Amino acid sequence: MNDESQIEAGEPLTIARALENLNGEDLGSRAYASWWLGKFRVKEPAAITGLIAALKDEADRTPEGGYPLRRSAARALGKLEDLQAVPALIECLNCTDFYVREAAAQSLEMLGDMRCIPFLIELLAPAICDGKLLPNGEDFSQPYDAILEALGTLGATTAVPSIQPFLEHPIPRVRYAALRSMYQLTQDTVYGDRLVLALSNNDLQVRRALLSDLGAIGYLPAAVPISQAHAENSLKLIALKGLLETQIMLSPFDRLSDGAIEVMQLMDELL
Repeated sequence: MNDESQIEAGEPLTIARALENLNGEDLGSRAYASWWLGKFRVKEPAAITGLIAALKDEADRTPEGGYPLRRSAARALGKLEDLQAVPALIECLNCTDFYVREAAAQSLEMLGDMRCIPFLIELLAPAICDGKLLPNGEDFSQPYDAILEALGTLGATTAVPSIQPFLEHPIPRVRYAALRSMYQLTQDTVYGDRLVLALSNNDLQVRRALLSDLGAIGYLPAAVPISQAHAENSLKLIALKGLLETQIMLSPFDRLSDGAIEVMQLMDELL
């Protein structure tokens, strides 16, 4: 059971009670409160302050050395759209807990603040030498997929040389995150086409992740392959929605683009 599944089993809260619990002594109540504040987008200053403070919590620690409260707080801060959290989340990129680093990278991506870019690139550097992955860079000791996706979303073109080696990473989700990021940063269709080709992967979990990636980058040539992918229609519709949103932004002010119309027709066929 993951952190959020455990948290959701708690009792419903009010904002006032959640803020009180966040600063209380009970570790379970603190974790639930941090999740709840993010879930319901509570943007009150006290929530931001309390969640930032929780990023340095030492009390809630697993026997393996993980920091569940820090993880939950990092995830919540990404949803609250307050840039006050950026320096503390950048600091979390050096946490000993893999999942805190992952949550921090994902939240920094959501917040969209360019200050984090050098720190994200720095996490990739130890895995690379002379433009290639080192043998010890082929593991998953860092949340590489989250880092790569964040750099792509942030438009970090300076990161391209650091991202390129990960196109050959042996872990599929890392490799696909690199393809996604490279497409976002270069708009070169070779990267989008490689993601489309990978939809034939035999692993359903991989196909699900690819649908998310293609939706996130709004890659129109993926529209028909997405609609025909062997995956749940609900996930295909979410991916196509991403394509549609991109096409609407690219449409003339007085009409929908042909691409938008094509995507809507494909969505109708899946309903």
